[in-house]
Amino acid sequence: MIHRRQHLAASALALLFVADQALAQATQAAPTVSVAAVGATVPTEQGGGNAAALLYNSADPGKSIIAATGELGGLEFHSLDGARKTALPGGETYGVDTREIGDQTVLAVLDRQAGRIRLSSYDFTSGQAQAIDARPLMLGYAGEGLCLHKSPRDGSLYAFALGGDGQLDQWLLYPTADGKLDGRLVRRLHLSSEAKYCVADDPSGALYVAQQAVGIWRYDADPEAETVATVIDINRLGRIKGEVGGLAILNGGDQGNYLVAVNADAGDYNVYDRNADDRFLGAFRVQAKGADAIEGPAGLFGLRAPVGPGLPAGALLVTDDRKVGANTQVLSWQDVASALKVSPGQAAPQATPSTLALVQATMETPPVENGGDAADDPAIFVHPTDPTKNAIIATDKKGGLLVYDLSGKLLQSLPDGKMNNVDLRGGFKLGGKTVTLVTASDRTRKAIAIYTLDPDTRLLTSVADGLQATGLSDPYGLCMYRNKSGATFVFISDPDGGVRQWKLLATPGGKVKAQQVRDLKFDTQTEGCVADDETGALYIAEEDTALWKLGAEPSTGTARKSVVRVVDNSALKDDLEGVGLYAQAGGKGYLVVSSQGNNSYALFRREGDNAYVGSFAVIADGATGIDGVSETDGLEVTSLSLGAGLEGGAFIAQDGRNVSPPENQNFKLVPWSTIAGKMGLR
Repeated sequence: MIHRRQHLAASALALLFVADQALAQATQAAPTVSVAAVGATVPTEQGGGNAAALLYNSADPGKSIIAATGELGGLEFHSLDGARKTALPGGETYGVDTREIGDQTVLAVLDRQAGRIRLSSYDFTSGQAQAIDARPLMLGYAGEGLCLHKSPRDGSLYAFALGGDGQLDQWLLYPTADGKLDGRLVRRLHLSSEAKYCVADDPSGALYVAQQAVGIWRYDADPEAETVATVIDINRLGRIKGEVGGLAILNGGDQGNYLVAVNADAGDYNVYDRNADDRFLGAFRVQAKGADAIEGPAGLFGLRAPVGPGLPAGALLVTDDRKVGANTQVLSWQDVASALKVSPGQAAPQATPSTLALVQATMETPPVENGGDAADDPAIFVHPTDPTKNAIIATDKKGGLLVYDLSGKLLQSLPDGKMNNVDLRGGFKLGGKTVTLVTASDRTRKAIAIYTLDPDTRLLTSVADGLQATGLSDPYGLCMYRNKSGATFVFISDPDGGVRQWKLLATPGGKVKAQQVRDLKFDTQTEGCVADDETGALYIAEEDTALWKLGAEPSTGTARKSVVRVVDNSALKDDLEGVGLYAQAGGKGYLVVSSQGNNSYALFRREGDNAYVGSFAVIADGATGIDGVSETDGLEVTSLSLGAGLEGGAFIAQDGRNVSPPENQNFKLVPWSTIAGKMGLR
């Protein structure tokens, strides 16, 4: 797996890359049509306005409210007929967005004067808004705009803040015990120039950003997703003439799903078909209420839901930041769709609830020293008598092996080479003692690294009898097996699909050597594997293809059968990476497999035909500041008690994107009892 963190820069290469696509879209352009606004708010009290949002009153849609930024006048609230009802002071407000969270209508604005995000809630019964900030969420810059996103995966609320120097920060907003909202920075992107407007579509998880002088980009709004930007439209080479302004989404599902963008210099509004990969659909102009045209087009806001008799298919709000009399214009989305000769779509779809069990980590290790794709695979040492001496052994494949206690404290760092995967087994007889052996795939020397672990100090000591060469092109995945006769084996894979098995033997001099006993061959790359010492089964994940079951004994040959193929289970998305075994009494238990492509973990029964049980994901915990887990390579799980709070064992995974705050990769721990409770496991 190659880990990539991409930060967007508007360069000549980027422009050339999108030129053909943008020009191809332009050839199918429809003529610009005119749409008259059906209403407008009164001008802001202190002049100036850059954004508005429609607060939807589901109990009585005709009593929905327009919240408009009045800059130094704060956030102003208007009825649908445009009359001002009340205002909420808030410094110099720029940008506003809203989401329904439970029974609360939450609003977020930027306060440019203070350089912070302000959070409030609106009560339709009282007609009042009140601040709900647990504390000031300081940006460190003035800010130009923001938008909100409610995750379809777990319902988490995020705010995206935009800055004049290209800042694009993502904040997780989470409730506090006293009913307020706090926030943590979870992702920091950077554009090459100023951005003022963004919009997120909750059902799809798409985030659109208007980079003012460049064009429109689309991202995945999930902070754990890979940061890759897709060009939607671009200045000069596409349909943007000069600068791009506000953005809005009118999501009417399969019947009509649209992105609208202010094409400021052209004086019109571009519409893109989100059901056709954001293809340019057409453009319209606005005849303002009480004026010939929009003088200062700024922010947009779209809602695809009936809002009273005059807005049967929802509304598009256009902020007119004119020099005198800045206000919000209200357009009927039905009128816009009719003018463009397209369907307005159906009522706004709701995000489909996730079928994943959602859990949170209770511990994370410090970030590994090396950046990029460095942390990889953990193993768990369970002390036979003293839970305070349990340990996690993990790999930094750019640096060596790491040993942590269960609080995440680093106990040892061994810079012995590029160690990719690690595993351990106890009960090995060496030099007259019974020891725990730890092995790792050493990519630096193309060898098997072999250590003993001292149960009291939890420190590793190399006991390899010289270089234990693998003969593989690149030692990669690794797991160990100890059979009922007490023999200990190690399996190592390489990227070519080969898997080699060795028997580990003690030498008279108190060292350990490896004796090759079997070769296996798969069609494509494998890495994650686990052996079941009790049943003699070996499970190997062929990353793009399947999870396979074989015999772990050398005498069982090469026969194998698939536990599951990626194409046959919609819960899986390649790569299949780490594999762990949660072993229970009587042959019961679970296999845990990292489904890296969708940041989840699939459970299969240990017994019988290894039936699929379900999947879970590890999400962020705003209160503790431990972020979610994504793009997992290696994982480990144990059913043995690890002490108080972990009596049922634990699950540990490598976090490929350690985003809160953005740091090098690390490892995170989830109590198994949490997973079992969420998934209803026995």
